[in-house]
Amino acid sequence: MGIVVVCGFIALNALAYRHAYTMMHFAEGNERTHEPETLTVWQKAKVLFAGVRIPRPRTTTLISDLGPEARSLELDSTNGVRLGAWYCPGRSEGPLVILFHGYTGEKSGTLPEAKAFLELGLSVLLVDFRGSGDSTGSTTTIGFDEAHDVAAAVRYACAHLPHSPLLLYGQSMGAAAVLRAVHACGVQPDAIIVESVFDRLLSTVRHRFEAMGVPSFPSAELLVYWGGHQAGFDGFSHNPVEYASDVRCPILFLHGGADSRAHLEEARRVFSAVHGAKRFREFSDLGHQSLVRRHPSEWTSTVKEFLVEGRILAGGADRQELH
Repeated sequence: MGIVVVCGFIALNALAYRHAYTMMHFAEGNERTHEPETLTVWQKAKVLFAGVRIPRPRTTTLISDLGPEARSLELDSTNGVRLGAWYCPGRSEGPLVILFHGYTGEKSGTLPEAKAFLELGLSVLLVDFRGSGDSTGSTTTIGFDEAHDVAAAVRYACAHLPHSPLLLYGQSMGAAAVLRAVHACGVQPDAIIVESVFDRLLSTVRHRFEAMGVPSFPSAELLVYWGGHQAGFDGFSHNPVEYASDVRCPILFLHGGADSRAHLEEARRVFSAVHGAKRFREFSDLGHQSLVRRHPSEWTSTVKEFLVEGRILAGGADRQELH
């Protein structure tokens, strides 16, 4: 019996190691594992034993879709990483928003949000995280090392793009990277918008197993451990709910009430950890998806009100009126 238990434990660790590797190392080619909810029982069994297959995210959208004045940029991040980016000026040298995409995405995934910001008069900078789009590399750390990419984009903007104030926007993994950049890299924007943020890396990994219809314990814990081990960090310490306490600027939370990847109550825990001016807007009928695509007018009006009250856009009240 003891041998069986030991062998089972070794096998479970081997599977977790494999899953962590395939989730954090992008594959070549175009074949991709579908979302867990769409898989058959046989397909789920195959994924559980072989891991997921996620092709390296590629930018296929034309930069002209962002705007006629848009141009490509290259930014330096840490460890020799080069980041691809698109910049498009707004109607003035006023506010700039830097947009950061989610897991398995790339910069064009934030085009709808970027266009909405442009309509509000802001300039936009869309950034590819390391391993995605036009950036170098082929791995991801689900927002941990990507915090350095956020910091690099802020440094570039401050040095080369004549705009003020500065706003950071992040989706899911991008939201986690923005909050970690504030916590670990000393980034101090004038305002932040986070969309579909998770509270802990362990939580969002657990939800992946739940979507497969299998128990998350202890597989999620092992996957977080081995993923962090492979990437050189403690996966159990990658927690936006802890980073949020260091936010000192106005922050807006946007979240889908039916989000199965980052549950609503988890986002509210991150919100509660912020000590300063903050606002939370729930889109009750939406899941883990681009909120502006489904509810453009509500999304835009919420963002505009936040920017005006936070004095990012002209005509606002004092920042402390946010709540």
